[in-house]
Amino acid sequence: MRILLVEDDAQLGESLEAALRLEQYAVDWLRSGDPVRAALGSTPYDLLILDLGLPGVPGLQVLRQLRADKHRLPVMLLTARGTAADKIDGLDSGADDFLAKPFDMGELFARVRALLRRKGEHRSSQLFAVGISLDPVDRVVNFEGAPVDLTAREFAILEILIRNAGRYVSRVRLEEGIYSWGEEVESNTVEVYISRLRKRFGSGCIETMRGVGYRVPAQ
Repeated sequence: MRILLVEDDAQLGESLEAALRLEQYAVDWLRSGDPVRAALGSTPYDLLILDLGLPGVPGLQVLRQLRADKHRLPVMLLTARGTAADKIDGLDSGADDFLAKPFDMGELFARVRALLRRKGEHRSSQLFAVGISLDPVDRVVNFEGAPVDLTAREFAILEILIRNAGRYVSRVRLEEGIYSWGEEVESNTVEVYISRLRKRFGSGCIETMRGVGYRVPAQ
């Protein structure tokens, strides 16, 4: 699951980014509202956490433009002004949830899970391929009925491949799914994780086409 965090407060932004990554989410952090639209146009996200008091384009304007563009991405608003009027404006503008600062990190995580679960209700939350079942919200994987523990990046790669079952996915696309902006990418990282997944699920679970990418066979 990939989250776009838009927060101009450096201390809070660093804390949120680190905490969300510890919860096994890929997180990209922006400090102003200006580049949000371009980021959403170039990268597939599962959730937007958006501060209202942003430099440049204000958070509420970002949200309104997002909804005007018919973008259905779940949005959680953050604000230091937790008045009823602020909440009404945010929800009327298309927000899915609203959290006033300061907030408990555990509550934030619970709300994130709830929004992702709600998003999953619009499509099957369970993904299936080659004897594997994967729940992207609760982050549970089973193989032939038995639970399998995966690292966050193993899970992310497997989710991308199963969502695209039958189609080859490039190494670059897989890298985008496991690295946040600014992280150094090892040249053989994807190959290492693919090898680990094959050991867990069998050599035939992931096929390789040299120069094209990887795929999980369609059911």
